[in-house]
Amino acid sequence: MSFSLFPPRKAANPPATPPTPPAPARPRYDWQSGTTPLDDVDSVVNWGWYVDGVRQECRDLAEATEHALNDEGFVWLGLKDPDDEDMAGFARRFNLHPLAIEDAVEGHTRSKLEQFGRTLFLVASTVSYVPRKERPETSEIVSTGQIMVFVGVGFVMTVRRGEQTSLKKLRTSMEKHPDRLALGPASVLYGVLDTVVDSYQQVVHDFEEDVDEVEALIFSESGAHEVDQVYQIKRELIEFKRAVVPIGVPLNNLATRSYKAIPPEAQAYFREVSDHHVEAREAIQSYDEVLSTILQASLNQLSVSDNEDMRKISAFVAIAAIPTLIAGIYGMNFDHMPELHTPYGYYVVWAVMIVLMGGLFWVFRRNRWL
Repeated sequence: MSFSLFPPRKAANPPATPPTPPAPARPRYDWQSGTTPLDDVDSVVNWGWYVDGVRQECRDLAEATEHALNDEGFVWLGLKDPDDEDMAGFARRFNLHPLAIEDAVEGHTRSKLEQFGRTLFLVASTVSYVPRKERPETSEIVSTGQIMVFVGVGFVMTVRRGEQTSLKKLRTSMEKHPDRLALGPASVLYGVLDTVVDSYQQVVHDFEEDVDEVEALIFSESGAHEVDQVYQIKRELIEFKRAVVPIGVPLNNLATRSYKAIPPEAQAYFREVSDHHVEAREAIQSYDEVLSTILQASLNQLSVSDNEDMRKISAFVAIAAIPTLIAGIYGMNFDHMPELHTPYGYYVVWAVMIVLMGGLFWVFRRNRWL
């Protein structure tokens, strides 16, 4: 046991860590006073007030919506990943249904079209192709997201979830063609659907390159063992198909049925988008069939390759069985055996084994087992 003449020194108290100041609350737009700048609201990406297809100079969203709801043009509001509080304010302003608000906040896994009173609510799945150098460890080929569109009298509101299919270029393009925006909120809905379907066709084109590449790889000399790549592309194609196919029903309804928020003259535009969607869907179906054929062919190649290996192994086993059999027979402890005491018996046995082994080798080689 050890002792010390000096008492242990007390450790100095560490300086107290200053408390972390709370993060500033996200500003909410005050619909009554309109004093909160829209640029400070995170979920609001862009908005505009349009009269006869021309964007009006107005810096106050509350004032712009007031004019739009009084049949003075319409407001196009774009949101990105809004939360409950953001959507609650817009729901009160535009009289949106709670079920549609719930889908806009939490997301919906399947494309659909619903009508709540005079408001039309659309959910469209969005996709984007992930280049190989940017793919994560899970080898994800298709990245999915969603766009929700509220279309009413005097307003259209788009809600994006995910980084796919940005609508910035769409707004810029439509503002350069006031005649399109003059059709009202239905023109924005058409533009959104056209942009989404165009992205489908672009991903289809990218998938075509992957399918052609894996097909060439599988039917190469050393490609029989690349089945995992075929399975990976087929799995991602199924995910892509789940995003693309369901929107066909909403597109067909917009092209054939009448809705309060959609003028009859706009149905021709939706028929065009529906035709493009059918092309993308048929291309996906054809790629799925091609991949199924490639997968089956690669499995057959593996089976044939395994059979060839088994035939080679069986041939060598049969050849090796000849000396094993003869050596086993002459290894038995009997005094009276043929050629046992002859001076050239050893060489005769070796000659017999070599002739028999050579004959079997020739037979197997002739039958392409070796």
